[in-house]
Amino acid sequence: MNKRKTGAQWEKMASSYLIAHGMRIVASNFRCRQGEIDLVGYHENYLVFVEVKYRSNHRNGFALEAVDYRKQYKICRVAEYYRYIHKIGDGIGVRYDVVGIQEGKIEWMKNAFSHIDSHNSNRY
Repeated sequence: MNKRKTGAQWEKMASSYLIAHGMRIVASNFRCRQGEIDLVGYHENYLVFVEVKYRSNHRNGFALEAVDYRKQYKICRVAEYYRYIHKIGDGIGVRYDVVGIQEGKIEWMKNAFSHIDSHNSNRY
């Protein structure tokens, strides 16, 4: 099975898991020039941008640790664009979560990292 198809399968599983735990998903695989965000939803009065990471085993590290600074920066840029085109102002809290799927277990890390402002960042 190719990586994109496998990724879509795990993202669907993560989406179902999040919905079952109270998240309202409003977008999947949101893409723009800056990059992609796997899932966008609302949970506990936050607009949540979710990165889904899958690892079949521990050989290549842990799924939840796979979102490094560069990936966080990209996600934040895409999130800024998403908020801009959907006219979502600063009155709505934003959260960045990571869902790790490893060896059949799903782990949801809420507030996995803070927003990195693209205007004030030293890039990576």
